Amino acid sequence: MIPVVIIGGGASGLMLASLLPSKSAIVIESNPKVGAKLLVSGGGRCNVTNEVVSSDKYLGDKDFISNVISQFDQNALLSWCKARGLSLISQKNHQYFCPNSAKEIVSILSKESSKQTVLLNEKVLDITPAKDGFLVQTNKQKIKAKLVVVASGGLSYPILGASDIGYKIAQNASHFVSKLTPALVGFTLQKEQFFMKELSGSSVSNVEIKVGTKSCKGDLLFAHKGISGPSVLNASLYWEKGSIAINFLPNFRWKSLSGSKKNISTLLPLPKRVIKSLLENLNIPDKTYDALAKDERDRLLGLQSYSLAPAGTFGFSKAEVTKGGVAANEIDPYTMMSKFADNLYFIGEVLDVTGELGGYNLQWAFSSAFVCAKALKPKIK
Repeated sequence: MIPVVIIGGGASGLMLASLLPSKSAIVIESNPKVGAKLLVSGGGRCNVTNEVVSSDKYLGDKDFISNVISQFDQNALLSWCKARGLSLISQKNHQYFCPNSAKEIVSILSKESSKQTVLLNEKVLDITPAKDGFLVQTNKQKIKAKLVVVASGGLSYPILGASDIGYKIAQNASHFVSKLTPALVGFTLQKEQFFMKELSGSSVSNVEIKVGTKSCKGDLLFAHKGISGPSVLNASLYWEKGSIAINFLPNFRWKSLSGSKKNISTLLPLPKRVIKSLLENLNIPDKTYDALAKDERDRLLGLQSYSLAPAGTFGFSKAEVTKGGVAANEIDPYTMMSKFADNLYFIGEVLDVTGELGGYNLQWAFSSAFVCAKALKPKIK
């Protein structure tokens, strides 16, 4: 009997394997290599963590998230990387990236986890309780394990082998799995905003998007399918349905336009192509600010509160993460073990914990893996 079977060779699964005693675990990965999603994250440089990590940056049970992250926070993660020769670089918005390539963090995780058996191109089909443990059924064999850790991730990036096996295992163990939707993903548009598709390739810096009470700041990118960019991706995490409000000109003072003889499209700090299109959509003539009628000036204020109801999102194929998952209140935050099934554990994205852009989701993966490893070690003899 194998002490531990880890389902998934992504960030959380590899970190867990690296922290466990040598030859105590089998990692089962459906892809031909481990860390496939890590390699494409952060534009290929992998945004590993952030200088400031708190539960406010996550959607999910705040107490649960805080309990887990506090046991292995961003400083502990930075130290772990540095001890292995990888000094992460802090960039804008306090994000930490690999200096050159995501291959650097994947290489470390691969090396650290190589002390375990890693099975590639093998899919877990099911697990069933067995005497003193579990029977893990794959597409190639049956494996008897004392402990099983589900680190299978979410549904995003199906091209990289995303699977719903983790959710099925949870449901078979009587866990509640909340609605699964794409997150950190672009928005598709209603007919009223189809004009934005014609702006594909243009971008606006530092917009502010309000979704309910949440405010998401960052760049906005116009794409062929709709709108994207950091501000939009973060907004998608909190959006369910209904309208969002985009402020294209945060902190802009309209009085600065008064008295100028130049047209407003020249004076507003937005790309000319973008502002002309927005003015046309709001039915505002491009002339001097002083020449605008009162109702036209009122409509101009719409640039700071542009109401838009997304038609939907770009879907799981473009989503960076999956929103929803295994209910956090059914997992012990000090062990990551199921409260319903002894010796069954859940870590990483499969749980109903989703972070904003900025390294928060990888921090969650590594933190939850650390907590789980700490709980497993005494059970591995």
